[in-house]
Amino acid sequence: MEELAADVDGVVEKAARTIDLGKRGFTIAVLVFVLIIGQLLPWVGDHVGWQVLTGAGGGIPQLFAATSTGVGVFASALTLGLRRWWMAWVCAVGGWFAFVDGILAIWSQQSSVAANAIGTGPGIGMIIAWLATMLLGIQWMRAAWSRA
Repeated sequence: MEELAADVDGVVEKAARTIDLGKRGFTIAVLVFVLIIGQLLPWVGDHVGWQVLTGAGGGIPQLFAATSTGVGVFASALTLGLRRWWMAWVCAVGGWFAFVDGILAIWSQQSSVAANAIGTGPGIGMIIAWLATMLLGIQWMRAAWSRA
């Protein structure tokens, strides 16, 4: 009987650490794919998102490329695979941080003409990545709060 009780306790403990994403998991996976597509489109001038990530196009867009890729792609994929509740919170908070970085990156490109910086405005890839990051932040926040 004690073995059965220990086994049940172990299952309950594991269930307390995991999160069931359901249909939201598919939505998050699609948004991660959209974010990856955004990395392949122009962000700053002729530079696509992955080039901005490696250093082309300025510091603020590079910060957005790093946070959106790190949180939006890698952390989201890891959380989808491991289904840990605390990781959903990391993705939620990190997603909103990346969203704010995206606002700054778009603003920096809209004002780049005045500062003689690269680019004449945000590219379509940056805008798509920003929208995907915003929607990922919403989905992860809803997922993280769903367990409360």
